[in-house]
Amino acid sequence: MSVESTNPTASRQLPSGSDLVRAGRITEAMQVLDASTVSAQPLAAVRHVAALTECHLARGDLARAQATGDQVRAFTTYDGLPGGLAAYTLGEIASAQGDADLASLRYAGASEQLGSELDDPDLVPWRAGSALALTRLHRPREADRLARQHLELARDGGVPYTVAHALRTAATTNADGSRLLLLREAQAILKGVEARRLAAQVDTDLAVLLTLEGGPAGASEAVALLRDAEAYAGREDLFPLQSRIRGILQRVGEEPRRILSETLASLTVTEQTTARLAASGMTNREIAAELAVTVKAVEWHLSNVYRKLHIRGRTGLADTMGLAV
Repeated sequence: MSVESTNPTASRQLPSGSDLVRAGRITEAMQVLDASTVSAQPLAAVRHVAALTECHLARGDLARAQATGDQVRAFTTYDGLPGGLAAYTLGEIASAQGDADLASLRYAGASEQLGSELDDPDLVPWRAGSALALTRLHRPREADRLARQHLELARDGGVPYTVAHALRTAATTNADGSRLLLLREAQAILKGVEARRLAAQVDTDLAVLLTLEGGPAGASEAVALLRDAEAYAGREDLFPLQSRIRGILQRVGEEPRRILSETLASLTVTEQTTARLAASGMTNREIAAELAVTVKAVEWHLSNVYRKLHIRGRTGLADTMGLAV
């Protein structure tokens, strides 16, 4: 089946939900995507569903990812970008499920659907997915070759996010000892880009290498990187990333912090509301007016919040409640 709108330039005008996913604002992206209507235009429709699938995968919700994947499957019959993105998305689901063989086949299918004219790593990074799948299949040479091709094409394209993503992939498959340099370059690129999830992933990868190198300086930097990534993953409820960070922290003798959902679970509904308003900067009197209660009631709720969250006062409340950015 063919589709008229397969112009690469036009296709870069991503829906806001896709932009939010790339920015790492997963919670906001899910809200936007869930609230918006799926377009009747094939390319826009598959992007919408692909972005929602990525959100579910980022949160470790394989059941929902599989459900959206069933919607994506219908687009694999289209030529060009719709079919290529659909096949790539199915590859991402298979990869998350641990089926590297199926993932590899899906990524190869994406390549076939795109052809040479639409083979842009910024639009469908199938080489990156395939390289990681081949690594899991113990085919390191093929994996590294694809990762290097992906990085070369990304550099040619010049999109900072795509280059950083390609550098992370290359660092995963690399065997010549330059992993640290590749990750440092990705880290530097991302300082000027809003890509919180990718930045947290790069920092986590870098922390692993720093802990392996040993030495107090490396260990100190690794923990700092992990704490920042941990705070972000906790705010967005990204359980796969959070779980990985926790494991690394425990290996270096650090105690993982509770994630946001665990923090909120210890508070009553009223305490959660009061804490969020306080964390947003409202005074006790303003909170009392907002909730139609007395100032003393607000003070009492906040004292319970501080006790349960093991904090002394408003200092650090925004971070603890997951409101800091």
